[in-house]
Amino acid sequence: MTDQQTLPDFPFPREAPGRMPAEYARLRETRPVARVRIPSGGAPHVLTRYDDVRRFLAGPSASADARNENLPALGIGEREAAARSRPFIRTDPPEHTRLRRMLQAQFTVRRVEMLRESIVQRAERLVDAIERRGEGELVADYANELSTRTVLSLVGIADADPGLLHDITRISGGRESTADEVGAALARLFGMLDEQVERRIADPVDDLVSGLVRDHLAVDGAEPGADRMSRQELLSLLGITIIAGRETTTSMLACGAWEIMRDDGARAAAVAGDERMPVLVDELLRLLSVADSIPIRVSRTDQVLSGCPIRAGDGVIALLGAANHDPAVFEDPERLRLDRESPIRHLAFGHGLHHCIGHHLARVELEVGLHALFRRLPGLRPTVDAPPLNNGSATFGVHALPVAW
Repeated sequence: MTDQQTLPDFPFPREAPGRMPAEYARLRETRPVARVRIPSGGAPHVLTRYDDVRRFLAGPSASADARNENLPALGIGEREAAARSRPFIRTDPPEHTRLRRMLQAQFTVRRVEMLRESIVQRAERLVDAIERRGEGELVADYANELSTRTVLSLVGIADADPGLLHDITRISGGRESTADEVGAALARLFGMLDEQVERRIADPVDDLVSGLVRDHLAVDGAEPGADRMSRQELLSLLGITIIAGRETTTSMLACGAWEIMRDDGARAAAVAGDERMPVLVDELLRLLSVADSIPIRVSRTDQVLSGCPIRAGDGVIALLGAANHDPAVFEDPERLRLDRESPIRHLAFGHGLHHCIGHHLARVELEVGLHALFRRLPGLRPTVDAPPLNNGSATFGVHALPVAW
């Protein structure tokens, strides 16, 4: 039986956007599969080596089902709220496979590339507004607006209030939020989405809501099946698409800009927007790993990783940031380097069955958003020595990033 009083408290806070907690390196060397104590209770294992994270997430024994009380959710009410709302990222096959397949068709490379020009235009308008003011705050004025408007445009609710979605995401992803608070925030989101679904049933258009309603919504009393989902499943699918799509990209745009402003080579690549841009984006994804502790699982079987036993029923957190900073895989992992062999084998989008379904869209948003910002404002610089860090949310980020040029 584990004595939780002697375990280190997790999560470990970062001290800078692109620098992982020092505890990751110490554990990787001495206890690569270590027990920790989490705020919501329990003593899950954390994985800190690249090969262990990749192997565990790819294996069939890693369960993401939120109904399992051993799922090591870091938020106080996160697991209970997920068990109620059943987002597909917190389910297992065959349920996860069925829902993911229906959503996957909306995120093809071709469909995402069709959105590129609209993202370019949106980014240019936002930079216009910042330039007119003569100063800017990149989280509120740029990153949040660009990521939120993009995902809302994809879904088909471009007129929704970004501020409302920011509040819903803040509560639903906050580690201090109770299950009732998360549930109330999601109820507001689902209510808004339900109105949109009702409209698309009556008058479909060319957007994600219409496509899912037309192709996959079980109507007229039909039972959900292999290619049909219930109304609640549809709302949950749309909700997690919006929440995950806007929060991670907002964090990456702001933190990515911070790293670029501190590196002359990265700045030159972002200004030029040439063939180095995809490499820069992938290296930022590796370095920042803003979704570091999102992959929470329960092991279904006994197994051994790096010589350490994990028992069936144990909670496991596969640390993407620790894996992406593993010196056994990435030379000089704490540095932003554009000379890494491409493709960079990072795990920023997770791995295995739950690999991020929106990774194509995220890359396009980052390529377009960072290039537009630095092409238009090549002398961009922070007006603070260090941005205030958001260590208290499911997705790491910065609260604000004031800039001048």
